[in-house]
Amino acid sequence: MLCTFAGVVVVVVAVALAAVVAGVEAEGTTLAFYNKCSHPVWPGIQPSAGKPILARGGFRLLPNQAYSLSLPVGWSGRVWGRQDCAFDAAGRGRCATGDCGAGLYCAGAGGAPPATLAEITLGPQQDFYDVSLVDGYNLGMSITPFRTARGGRCASAGCVSDLNTMCPAGLAVRSGRDGRVVACKSACYAFRSDRYCCTGSFGSPQQCKPTAYSRLFKTACPRAYSYAYDDPTSIVTCTGASYIVTFCPRA
Repeated sequence: MLCTFAGVVVVVVAVALAAVVAGVEAEGTTLAFYNKCSHPVWPGIQPSAGKPILARGGFRLLPNQAYSLSLPVGWSGRVWGRQDCAFDAAGRGRCATGDCGAGLYCAGAGGAPPATLAEITLGPQQDFYDVSLVDGYNLGMSITPFRTARGGRCASAGCVSDLNTMCPAGLAVRSGRDGRVVACKSACYAFRSDRYCCTGSFGSPQQCKPTAYSRLFKTACPRAYSYAYDDPTSIVTCTGASYIVTFCPRA
């Protein structure tokens, strides 16, 4: 099924991720979202300051559904997945994790931690992208380049492991309905200390080093940011590509 709404292409795919790639436009930079989870996900999109809001800042993705849009030249921002959401016909409501406080359409607002983030910056020479656990984790996520310039290959970034199953008790966020762990806080968000947040006297790469908590995140998700200065092994670059953000990539 393929339909168009407000300039955004919505593709419903059965199983193969290749179907997502086949359904996007051939020109410009495309950002596609693919839900491999067994449950709905409500992606949120927050642009960087001065950049346009895309797709009103949020939408719903059913399992095995994809949603793709064209990125303006030089766009940068972050995306995340919201879970266990309930919205009325006007888009009013809340989500158990990643809630942006603005309803279905985040309209430029960010998601409440803890939430897994994918970040992307389109540059004139190369693009920069990563998946970050600095604000915590709520579901697996990856960002993968496709349709690269001159057929080149670029690495993906992401967190494939389910950190909710290994989250330390002091970081765990539990559902008020059934008590299951629905998100895992970062140590910075949980304890608000300079040591974990890389602020104050710890506000430099030389002073802020990995902790037991960030090492746990890094061991489980080696291709994601585990703390603020985890740049060398976390940020990825590519030239002339489009990108797919996949929720629950391990599913």
